[in-house]
Parts: sequence; structure tokens; C-alpha cells
Amino acid sequence: MSERLETLKKARDRMIEDRDAHAKVLAAPFERDTAERARNKFVEFQALIDALDRAISGESLVPVKN
Repeated sequence: MSERLETLKKARDRMIEDRDAHAKVLAAPFERDTAERARNKFVEFQALIDALDRAISGESLVPVKN
């Protein structure tokens, strides 16, 4: 596996951890300000995870240089 692909996968794993922390806040008893911030951050992280997924897929299509 290329170093670039490995880096993308590590970044994706880290973003999933961060997103999950915001999901826990959303699952907790409702507090308006906290829930709004958590929802916005959750959406941001999910968009980033989706972008990383696309980059990982694209990287898989690029031939490895020797």
C-alpha cells in the first residue's frame, strides 16, 4: 500500500473518531446550544469523511510508481 493511501486511511479513521464524539453529544439529553454545535460539527466531519473516501477510491485507481 502506498504511503499516500495509508495517510488517507489514517486521516479517515481519525475523522471517524471525532465524528463519533459529536454523535454521542447528539444522542445525549437535548441542550440546544450544545446540540446545534455538535450537529454542525458532525455534518462537517461527515463531509470530510466522504471526501477522504473519494480520495481513497481515486488513489486505488492510480498505478503505484516504482
